[in-house]
Amino acid sequence: MDDMIGFGGDRESMLRAAKTVRAEVRAGRWKDRTTGMARGMVQGNLVVLPKEHAEDFRVFCERNPKPCPLIGMTEPGDPSVPALGDDIDLRTDLSCYRVFENGVETSEEHDISHLWQEDSVGFVLGCSYSFEEALMQDGLTMRHIENGTKVYVYKTSVACEPSGPFQGPLIVSMRPFTPPDAIRAIEITSRFPDVHGAPVHFGEPSMIGIDDINELYSGPEPDIRAHEVPVFWACGVTPQAVLEEAKLPFAITHKPGHMLVTDKLNAEFSTT
Repeated sequence: MDDMIGFGGDRESMLRAAKTVRAEVRAGRWKDRTTGMARGMVQGNLVVLPKEHAEDFRVFCERNPKPCPLIGMTEPGDPSVPALGDDIDLRTDLSCYRVFENGVETSEEHDISHLWQEDSVGFVLGCSYSFEEALMQDGLTMRHIENGTKVYVYKTSVACEPSGPFQGPLIVSMRPFTPPDAIRAIEITSRFPDVHGAPVHFGEPSMIGIDDINELYSGPEPDIRAHEVPVFWACGVTPQAVLEEAKLPFAITHKPGHMLVTDKLNAEFSTT
């Protein structure tokens, strides 16, 4: 397990941990969430589509960079992403995938080699794990990590900018902070525009269409304590909600929390 976490601060040890995680996932020995794995390395969300829909989705990402920060894209039929790691295979290197048919999840898979087509195009999107590490390095505590749970995720009334068949609501993740810590969190995450960047909202949830903070899109019951305010970031689960509305004949995504561990350092995605 320690080899997959990467406690060392030097690049080589962090890179070694990333490659170890992918090797364990590829071999089927790790099927759990990748939260806390390969510390210091960028993790990514995944969307796999037929080539006929790839350009529309690329434009959708371009128009909606907060929830869909595109950090890697494959050539049709090629599961590798050399820009993110020289040995990455999108068919095997995520610990759990969701398969959609006509907008409905039909199965979860731990290997999608048998589903990958000659025209499949993979998109890797930046993940909040990168800015969470920066928050923790600055001494901020996140409740979902403290409690050992998934992050709190909500569907908003904010519409994404459409592209072709892709349209739908912005999905957000929420982390509660005291007001002073919320200000620090905003300052820190604004330095990471390629991994969701600064929050899209904080304070009154109803202003973005969340009428009941206890009604989540996914995640556990929220743990918001006295003198804390909810802070909302654009979330990489947004494409999954969009796919539900697009009702494409076929699509694949990551299962939330089961990410692609790349060979890129989180520090490389900071603007400072």
